Amino acid sequence: MPTWNHLSFQDSSSATMEQLIFFHDYSMIWLMIISSFIFYMMIFSMKNKFTNLILNEGQNIETIWTILPSFILIAIAIPSLRILYLMEELINPQFTIKTIGHQWYWSYEYSDFKNMIEFDSYMLPYEDMKDIRLLEVDNRLILPMKTQIRILTTATDVIHSFSIPSLGLKMDSIPGRLNQMCIKANRPGIFAGQCSEICGINHSFMPIIVEMIPMKMFINNFIKLH
Repeated sequence: MPTWNHLSFQDSSSATMEQLIFFHDYSMIWLMIISSFIFYMMIFSMKNKFTNLILNEGQNIETIWTILPSFILIAIAIPSLRILYLMEELINPQFTIKTIGHQWYWSYEYSDFKNMIEFDSYMLPYEDMKDIRLLEVDNRLILPMKTQIRILTTATDVIHSFSIPSLGLKMDSIPGRLNQMCIKANRPGIFAGQCSEICGINHSFMPIIVEMIPMKMFINNFIKLH
């Protein structure tokens, strides 16, 4: 779970989030190179080191100044498009979970099993919270790890957003529309998220807790008990 002193991304728990962190670091390298080069040019231009060069070789400078950013944009666009494809592509999901946003709580439906499982998830009162303030819920979303899962999300009233940073999930829940995303956790654990859309007065009081457990435990301790 996140803590108050997190300055960077949360530790990744899925392949998607690993790719997103890689792309962030990769893009920052390019931004640092560009910023350093522009800073260098500004400093030495102010000292009149490049004045004659710009006046005499203006056409060449303009050509380089146009072509070089094009190659940089291509170098950034290729991994970006690859990650977008990986996030949108659903390859043989084993089952589907439906999440429904309300003002101000979440509902979950497991519809692929013999008996459909559905329940609501509310934030616990402050006096009942044991771990992290404003993030604990009464009913967690229990899912098996290392399993391709499709998540369908919608809402009943206003636009919400189903977001779990460490799993690389963020999708708007829109009334009258189903959006889909995939999730596959690499390790067991408890992962926290929140509605990341400003959905009303209690927007900050509808957290999401996903508990990833082994498949055998998921079938024996969760599905059979429901």
